[in-house]
Amino acid sequence: MSTDRPRIRPANSYVGSAIERIEDLRFLRGKGQYVDDISRPGLLHAVILRSGIAHGRIRGIDRTAALARPGVRAVITAADIGAIPTIPLRQEQLAVFKPFEQPVIADGVVRYVGEPIAVVVADNAAAAEDAAEAVVLDIEPLAVVADRDSAERGDVILFTVAGSNLAGTLTAVKGDADAAFRDAPYVRRERFQVQRHTAVPMEPRGFVAEWHAGHLTLHGAAKVPFPNRRILAKQMGLAEDAIRMVENDVGGGFGVRGEFYPEDFLIPFAARFAGAPVKWIEDRREHLLATNHARDIGCELEIACDRDGTILALRGHAKADVGAYIRTNGATGARNTAQILSGPYRVPNIRIEVSLLVTNKTPVGTYRGPGRFEADFFRERLFDMAAGDLGIDRVEFRRRNLLVESEMPWSLARVVELDLDTATDSGDYHITFERCLQEIDWAAKASLQGKPIAGRYHGLAIGCYFEGGASGPKETARLTLEPDGSISVNVGSSANGQGLETAFAQIAADALEMPIERIGGVFHGSTDLVTEGFGTYSSRSTVMGGSAILAAAAKLRDMIRAAAARHLGCDPNDVEIVEDAARAPGRAAVPLAALAQGGMSADGVYGSAYRTYSYGAHAAHVSVDPRSGHVDVIDYVAVEDVGRIINPAMLHGQAVGAIVQGLGGTFLEHLIYDEHGQLLTGSLADYLMPSAGDFPAVRAIALEEKPAPHNPLGAKGAGEGGIIPVGGVIANAIAAALRPLGVEPRELPLSPPRLWELIAAAPGRNT
Repeated sequence: MSTDRPRIRPANSYVGSAIERIEDLRFLRGKGQYVDDISRPGLLHAVILRSGIAHGRIRGIDRTAALARPGVRAVITAADIGAIPTIPLRQEQLAVFKPFEQPVIADGVVRYVGEPIAVVVADNAAAAEDAAEAVVLDIEPLAVVADRDSAERGDVILFTVAGSNLAGTLTAVKGDADAAFRDAPYVRRERFQVQRHTAVPMEPRGFVAEWHAGHLTLHGAAKVPFPNRRILAKQMGLAEDAIRMVENDVGGGFGVRGEFYPEDFLIPFAARFAGAPVKWIEDRREHLLATNHARDIGCELEIACDRDGTILALRGHAKADVGAYIRTNGATGARNTAQILSGPYRVPNIRIEVSLLVTNKTPVGTYRGPGRFEADFFRERLFDMAAGDLGIDRVEFRRRNLLVESEMPWSLARVVELDLDTATDSGDYHITFERCLQEIDWAAKASLQGKPIAGRYHGLAIGCYFEGGASGPKETARLTLEPDGSISVNVGSSANGQGLETAFAQIAADALEMPIERIGGVFHGSTDLVTEGFGTYSSRSTVMGGSAILAAAAKLRDMIRAAAARHLGCDPNDVEIVEDAARAPGRAAVPLAALAQGGMSADGVYGSAYRTYSYGAHAAHVSVDPRSGHVDVIDYVAVEDVGRIINPAMLHGQAVGAIVQGLGGTFLEHLIYDEHGQLLTGSLADYLMPSAGDFPAVRAIALEEKPAPHNPLGAKGAGEGGIIPVGGVIANAIAAALRPLGVEPRELPLSPPRLWELIAAAPGRNT
């Protein structure tokens, strides 16, 4: 290779570029590999027999007829497992929650419709389904704890060992709220409620488990493969390295997919029990019955202010329905509601208690913006009400109380029981607030508030929020120089469809100063790729995983330069990596492929105790038909500062998608149970979700004004911000539209029937 070849260095600018997603090409060609695409010789299929009643004592299970059916290999119950393990908490690991952990299979009692009672294994899924119907269950019905109120009354106790349906209380405290309320010139108390709903990713859950020489391979891992492997190894009496968890392509996660469920144990156990590979794929009704639910919380909230609108204190008591058990991260939403309720505002005194109550419903977990969506609805509704009482414009009320840049970092309330403190990192919250007002054209549209036009009332609202991300403690990455001179990137983070492969390729290419085409692949989530990984949740992948890639890239770059220097007979500091070769002035270049022959890999770890806080403002313009309760979202604008943007196109997709999810939760989605604990909305015919044409006028604007100060990328989490403020903003816009009628929404969802009822009962309906 000639030494006089022009020295071309790729521009170090992949980060920040809206390049197309690398992974999309294989999806568009039909070459994605989801867990249901996995097949193995001799593969058997599993079906979970689930409880059809909400609360009962199991008196008998007769599997004779089921076992006699053709193709049936096993019907597994608690009796076959022996000592029944429970599902431990991954987050909020308080001893008080221990009695409420879920057994991996019902053992003597069932506590919700959908709880696993048996696993049927057969030659094909149809045979397993038929056999499951042939199992005869003898279950003595018990009285049902149908909701938070009945749980609190305690007429029926679900866990006698606990002696109460109160699983625990989380308390967030800052300053002295009680003292602030005693002397406050203005106080208002309100009750709000957010309904139970869930994520409903496009692909339901599934597993393929296979045993070989005492080792287990489990396809279908997602979100947190390493922590789940740790749990499963303990439950099955195996060494962790005897289990290989493989993350396939994943059709959406949003928090619910990838936590440890009963099936995470039952399917591997079934494979070992049957002596053959076993596949289980969840159907949609099963998903709505069995996968983590979310939200379902009511709150009595008080605000104390000076007459000029300066907030003095917030205090309140929320009650969360966590379902029949607390599993993995079932307390996370409650913790966030307590700690985040003050939002990006200057609230010096806070006391928020959240009670976690068990009922005969499916257990809850995290769903995009857990606890934050609920907290923002409570707070922003109360702010508008307080501003109205005080005769202060709603915009000015927020402007006066938003934190300013000089106050950063701002300490949030401390969660007492968890000994948990956190503080904002960087930001100028007024930038996004003012930009959002401009984008919605607030000044020009302000005259529309409450005005009927062509039979529909118009209203606008704006709300602010922040999004905590980058959960620690650390993340890992491994970069390898392959024999063809390309770079492979292995990460402990997981991909749930958010474009992780593209973002990480951009980061790696910039860090190595190589064309992105030299990044041969980004491999994620599986436990054989790196020695340790922490997964994808709480908007952490880019910050933690991306920073780990930077650390590995720095090491690999030094290794390449050192190896090239030995070939070229020069100092490593004189070596430059240009395209597919290493060069030094006045010397022949050495191809990277030649350097790779001896094998070259570098591991990187990034750890941090600091969380990132992206922030922003959303505004909405709606019109409401008082005759039907139908709401038309005329315009919706989101402005968010996420620190450093890795890929603007992917960020935009994340933001718009999250907003639409929030609109679905605000208007449509509702998991409704009757007094017997039966789920009434257990199909997509009843559980309504937004479709492509429902909300066409959604705009998202991303800024990078204030980079994160505590990570080398300067990035902040951005996966959840789009959903957090939606409920509060829409409810306030509807309240503004219907102010002439005196309508004040206090509960989600704001479906047409509910709004119609509020309008019909409103004091100004006939004025």
